[in-house]
Amino acid sequence: MLAAFAVVGVANAQWAPAGDRIKTKWADNIDPDNVLPEYPRPQMTRSDWENLNGLWDYAIRNKGEEQPTTFDGKILVPYPVESSLSGVMKNVSDQQELWYNTTFEVPRKWRGKDLILHFGAVDWKADVFVNDKLVGTHTNGYVPFSFNITPFLQGRGKQKLTVRVWDPTDKGYQARGKQIHNPHGIWYTPVTGIWQTVWMEPVAKTHITNIKTIPNLDDKNWAVTVSVDNAQEGDMVEVAIMDGDQQVAVERATPGTTMLVKIENPKLWSPDSPFLYDMKVSVVNDGKKVDEVGSYTAMRKISKKRDKKGIYRMELNNKPLFQFGPLDQGWWPDGLYTQPSDEALVFDIQKTIDLGYNMIRKHVKVESARWYYYCDKMGMLVWQDMPNSSADKNGDARWEKNTFMGGKDAVRSEESKANYRKEWKEIMDYCMSFPSIVVWVPFNEAWGQFDTESVAKWTKEYDPSRLVNPASGGNHTKADDILDTHEYPNPRMVLYNGEKVNVLGEYGGIGYAIEGHTWVDSKNNWGYSGLKKDADELTEEYRRYADMLKEFIKVAYAGAVYTQTTDVEVEVNGLITYDRKIVKVDENKFKEINQSVINSMNE
Repeated sequence: MLAAFAVVGVANAQWAPAGDRIKTKWADNIDPDNVLPEYPRPQMTRSDWENLNGLWDYAIRNKGEEQPTTFDGKILVPYPVESSLSGVMKNVSDQQELWYNTTFEVPRKWRGKDLILHFGAVDWKADVFVNDKLVGTHTNGYVPFSFNITPFLQGRGKQKLTVRVWDPTDKGYQARGKQIHNPHGIWYTPVTGIWQTVWMEPVAKTHITNIKTIPNLDDKNWAVTVSVDNAQEGDMVEVAIMDGDQQVAVERATPGTTMLVKIENPKLWSPDSPFLYDMKVSVVNDGKKVDEVGSYTAMRKISKKRDKKGIYRMELNNKPLFQFGPLDQGWWPDGLYTQPSDEALVFDIQKTIDLGYNMIRKHVKVESARWYYYCDKMGMLVWQDMPNSSADKNGDARWEKNTFMGGKDAVRSEESKANYRKEWKEIMDYCMSFPSIVVWVPFNEAWGQFDTESVAKWTKEYDPSRLVNPASGGNHTKADDILDTHEYPNPRMVLYNGEKVNVLGEYGGIGYAIEGHTWVDSKNNWGYSGLKKDADELTEEYRRYADMLKEFIKVAYAGAVYTQTTDVEVEVNGLITYDRKIVKVDENKFKEINQSVINSMNE
């Protein structure tokens, strides 16, 4: 026991949050020996695994240099190098690379198994080496990836793990959301490197690699596709759906084929009743289980339908529901893209529920699987954005905005367009089985927008079970399913399309800076509607906007997004301070207002 305390003491001595900016309350409880310890993949669980988060060596070197033999210090993985919680808080330019180095040992009980090394997300290009041998390369800063590293292991002692990362941020064409090298206004601090959990697990030679589950309420079944690596002749995949301890459905199919798992009298998922079914998924050969994982799913349907007035409404489970929620950027003052703890993820979602909303628009960011799991579990609808960027043929970032019909596409090279399509498909694949996600948003405000009808059509064909919002506040075309305009600060209607669902994709942004809880001096902050003097003035303005919104709901709007959940850097238009220490408004009053907005569509 004393030895364990000594090790912890050494780790703490090597790490402390960097900088002097505001932090969340969870930052005080960070243990460098136990960072984000929760299992990172709730939709495909195995009991045997090992978390590799913690203190690693790091070095920032010029692009193209050899692997460093000495390092600059310690970094706390998985917090990005620019963040306070990394313990580093340094910027990395597009002419530099970030190197990571650590060691690990393979537990004795895993011998005879294959070893899979997992990364939750690394922004942007990651080259992974084990014992100085290149295992593989991955690009896309928002999705998980893994490598089978069994052939690269040496002996039974310590194994060396090295990761080289290059991230051009706004100097490249890759998806990056709101990251920029010169943060200002609505553009925020860059995120470079590992920003989600790194972990490893032992698997059988034949093992499950992915589960895709799409509910079909009308036919009372789930379309389930289970991918298996190294499948053998005679292998079958079995999917059992569980309601508690009771098995309510079961089906078998060959690996990689789509099976329809039927159920009688399904329990439906909704914000009011977010019921989740457990799943047991296994590979069976000649009566013997070769591999087994746990999962979950839900039965729900998202669709559109005209009401009695001929207005298109969004429906959940074949019933009209006005979808109303905040723009959620998913940024943290101490961890940037990375939450300080699992409790912090729950906090943001729970406060959104407490404030009376039923939806979150996840804005130009893709979250860790645990965030979507909590949305699934807690009953929160999600509109999922693509974290767009754009680039001309020279690779320089170029952002354009035109909210009216006929706006120009961004200038993008063919390489850039191909990368967009690759990354968007990977993001959809990653998010596909989360029942909380009900709307795909390929473009935001014409940022990098190109070939809109083609992209929207592909998105709809690739996943016909959800609605597609082709360009939230962007250049609008005839593409399905939603026309989405942005109007600041108060709700208005400048466009209408009777053949689509019409939504107000962003509005509001009522600013209110609270001294001691801002990213910079409170006088240098801003909100879209200026800064209010107190919570009462903010509430009065919010209520006025809500009354305007209700009038538009009667004639057109089927959903709306208020900007925003929390303050982010110099933006103080959040309902919660950036450090999450103060909810700026009276939760009961806001819940009453928001529920009246949601219910107004059916009045």
